[in-house]
Amino acid sequence: MNRRFANRQLALFVLSSVGLLSMPVAAAEETPDALIRRLYAEVTQSIKADKAIQAGDVARIITLVDAVIMPNVDFQRMTTSAVGPAWRKATPEQQKKLKEEFKILLSRTYAGALTQVSDHVLVVKPTRMSPDDKEVVVRTEARGKGDPIQLDCRLERTRGEGAGWKIFNLNVMGVWLVEIYRSQFAQEINEQGIDGLINSLSERNKASATKS
Repeated sequence: MNRRFANRQLALFVLSSVGLLSMPVAAAEETPDALIRRLYAEVTQSIKADKAIQAGDVARIITLVDAVIMPNVDFQRMTTSAVGPAWRKATPEQQKKLKEEFKILLSRTYAGALTQVSDHVLVVKPTRMSPDDKEVVVRTEARGKGDPIQLDCRLERTRGEGAGWKIFNLNVMGVWLVEIYRSQFAQEINEQGIDGLINSLSERNKASATKS
């Protein structure tokens, strides 16, 4: 018995010496549907605990969206997809301004959607996916008074720093936002160029800020 114990201790010592026992265990990757459930829960709990948001303070809910939702969004992909082929022709400075203005627009869009469903129950439908999938759609319904509100998210698996599933498109009642933006932006780019789109987004965001 003592010999077996001694052998076990020796084995543990050897493993520790080569660093095997000190190697961190990789955390299980959060599934796309679990991510959506968590984000919705965090946001709705914050809304219920914040009387200013409940009173209609748009700036407060935008701050909440920026803190909780946006870190889980592939903002680069959303911007390049919305701008379309013209993105590659834009200068680095134009790209920077497009990202800044589009982020404000997206934050307000998410905030508007959340204020509509904050008192609803989110039902996440079964998500079919394989371990090798790089993109997936999580289909959900916000159920409350009236008809259910469709809120689907398209996510991609990212690698590197901050790896995990990130949202890159949102479907509100059957309409994918990126496709709508791409159509609108293409028309403005054709008429006024990249700078025209930047100015249009800036004016739109200023107008929204004034209303709030």
